[in-house]
Amino acid sequence: MTKAVFDGVVLAESSDVKVVEGMTYFPIDSVDMERLTESPTTSRCFWKGKASYWHVEGQSDTAANAAFAYERPWPLARRLVTDRVAFWQGVQIVND
Repeated sequence: MTKAVFDGVVLAESSDVKVVEGMTYFPIDSVDMERLTESPTTSRCFWKGKASYWHVEGQSDTAANAAFAYERPWPLARRLVTDRVAFWQGVQIVND
């Protein structure tokens, strides 16, 4: 089982993760979306498309733009990142 943990809170937990370019992508239904707040930040990847971001809330801290997803990934990335969320910016990925 793989978990995404921030500030003492498990944000996501799944055995169905995909690692793409060093980032661990969790199925969206395994993510505690109540801990994520939508951010206006976006970015673009030349082969995955446009990413949207969320701020992540822990017990007593917030990590800005620490979760992201490709809502409409480009064809090359669809089988890898569709309906998945990845974490960074201080979110720890833990494998049990």
